[in-house]
Amino acid sequence: MKNKFEPKEGEVLFFIGQDLEAVGGLDKYNKGYLNTFEIPAGITAYTNLSPGDYSFGYAIKGLDGTKNKANWGAGDSCLQFYVNNPKFKNSMMAIGLSMVNHEKKIAKGKHDKLIREFGEWISSLKRPIFLRIGYEFDGWEWNNYKKKYFLGAWKRIHKIFTEMKVNNVAYVWQSKGTGSDQKILEDWYPGDEYVDWCGYSYFNNPDTEMITFARKHKKPVFIAEACPVLKDKYGKFHANLANETAAKQVWQEWFVPFFKVINDNLDVVKAFSYINVEWKSQIMWQNNDYFKNVDSRIQISEFISKKWLQEINKPLYFKINDF
Repeated sequence: MKNKFEPKEGEVLFFIGQDLEAVGGLDKYNKGYLNTFEIPAGITAYTNLSPGDYSFGYAIKGLDGTKNKANWGAGDSCLQFYVNNPKFKNSMMAIGLSMVNHEKKIAKGKHDKLIREFGEWISSLKRPIFLRIGYEFDGWEWNNYKKKYFLGAWKRIHKIFTEMKVNNVAYVWQSKGTGSDQKILEDWYPGDEYVDWCGYSYFNNPDTEMITFARKHKKPVFIAEACPVLKDKYGKFHANLANETAAKQVWQEWFVPFFKVINDNLDVVKAFSYINVEWKSQIMWQNNDYFKNVDSRIQISEFISKKWLQEINKPLYFKINDF
């Protein structure tokens, strides 16, 4: 029995993200991935249930970047721009829902109004939505979620959406992708009845713990955040596709192993999202040792673009034109 929105055997859903400049394809955002390549199966973006917080000078209202344009330090974001554009009428959407600092309030019902507003908006989209509630739940260094309230918040959102009959959403439970063993994953798992897909992030961390976990629970896997990050002999993280010499190294040391993980695990890996971002240009990442030397924009490298097309044009990868 297939899980919600799981593609046919031998198919993998491909998404692109994660901000308007990175994705492109719009009149005012016209230098992104979609200005060079075909529209994939879906688009990845982010929002939150953290009203009253601040991020790099931006006052968070809650559900930022859904219906209105917002920028909390990582590029402009607005999913409604794609909803309103006829070119993307068939596009699926993967939405990372942050609840940092607010998982307790959510679990206790204090953000129910926002949750219902979100559910109404999702229902109005009339397309498959992959909702990553509290993505990278085990990223304690940056998310600091408390397990009791994380699980309570997850189940409350699920309960409200179920009562509202929000039927076009698949729930994706996403790990940071490294450092969490099977026991940790089991401890933080909301339960089979609350989760449609298992997900994880893939940067400089080709960890397969979540793949193992998903097989046990008979869930498909969404590599929900994927972007090349290499580590040099001095411990410095980098990946600059703007430099063709560096790009060739990145292809061999990151892209080749990444696609191998997908192809070696086609029984469970059913979707991935590539982050096509000039990280170092965004204020959120300029002092972040992991991303401040990363430029993962495929279209700026002739070498990577050619190799990418050879891979992504294979029938395996489900795209918008396949609808």
